[in-house]
Amino acid sequence: MSSVCVHGLGYIGLPTAAMLANYGHDVYGYDADASVISELRDGEVHVEEPGLRAFVTQAFESGKLELVEEIVPAKYHVICVPTPFDREEMTPDLSYVRAVGDAVSPILRTGDTVILESTVPPGTTTGTLQPILEESGLTAGKDFALVHCPETVLPGNIITELRQNARIVGGVNGISTESAVHLYESFVEAEIRTTSDPTTAEFVKLIQNTFRDTNIGLANEIARLAHDYGIDSREAIEMANEHPRVDILQPGPGVGGHCLPVDPWFLGVDSEALDLIATARNVNDGMVEFVIDLLAEELDSLADSRIAILGVAYKGNVGDTRMSPGLRLARELQHGARQAVPATDGGTPGDPSVSIHDPHVDDPTLDLQSLEAATTDADAVVIATDHDEFAELDPDALGQRMAQRTIIDTKAILAPDQWREAGFTIRRV
Repeated sequence: MSSVCVHGLGYIGLPTAAMLANYGHDVYGYDADASVISELRDGEVHVEEPGLRAFVTQAFESGKLELVEEIVPAKYHVICVPTPFDREEMTPDLSYVRAVGDAVSPILRTGDTVILESTVPPGTTTGTLQPILEESGLTAGKDFALVHCPETVLPGNIITELRQNARIVGGVNGISTESAVHLYESFVEAEIRTTSDPTTAEFVKLIQNTFRDTNIGLANEIARLAHDYGIDSREAIEMANEHPRVDILQPGPGVGGHCLPVDPWFLGVDSEALDLIATARNVNDGMVEFVIDLLAEELDSLADSRIAILGVAYKGNVGDTRMSPGLRLARELQHGARQAVPATDGGTPGDPSVSIHDPHVDDPTLDLQSLEAATTDADAVVIATDHDEFAELDPDALGQRMAQRTIIDTKAILAPDQWREAGFTIRRV
């Protein structure tokens, strides 16, 4: 077992630190946000994830996980910091990665290993992090090991996937790769694959998520085409997928989470070859406007109507709202409908009244309402997230509360015939 300093205690760093500690390593958890350390010391786990609280508690009680206010020397430094992407400037923010490099460099020792897990543009490990670390006077691949090993977990199942997902390890040389593999072998039950260099490992993670995003973009474009021909895209996709060499994904209100809406853009940081991928990104981002179009088609006047959005988490049965299509839809309806929807009488239109409900989200910054409050007197309901609770909605009870029985099911979780029998107009994406 080794000493490990985990940098960044967010969605990936905290579970990783607990995992390493529970498998016997001496782990030092550091976060630049002092409030994160303070909350954890008070027993508050700030990351909503099934089983994580007990898993972190186990790590603390074993004495193997220690929180620190300053970065400390360790055999391994595992970097799990954010890498935001500025969509206006189309540039990544690597300041958190640089900050970790600046902090580790003065305490880096011969024989240490630095592993970057954060999702980054290709070339970041060697082009950005390595020069900073080598300000220590040590040389990567000779005096210390330098590696990129991207995380590939899914919120809602992080602990299991940290153990069971295959890992991709790319070091600046063979010795670096071997050192990282040794660490991951202590808890990863799946295959550990190695690449020829860190840039390839960075690239692999990005194209994995780009594959999913681009294929969702195809499904979403199919949905828009099907709308123009007056057919059900879901039925068409289901039939098309009967072919043994066709596997079209499902359309929806857009793509959320930290990875899929961001990672494809990283591929274009140092390349001008982003074409199909960029188009798919724009298609997926445009699905919120498509949902608004569906609402406008079904309501006498979208302006001044009352819309209830069910689901502001980005995926079903989790509480993660990062880049959520449901939230984007709510904000676009509240602030964009005035420009998008003309007044029927030629005057100035109002904005729709929007209420949001999500049984899995606990966020005091959002004006979340109960299901009953959100849907009472609503002219339309939009299912924006496929939570299990929404699949079990009672059409009669919901219809009695609503002013108009209109529902837009962007996730196709409701039985259309059942809802039509209850007097609803139901549209699916």
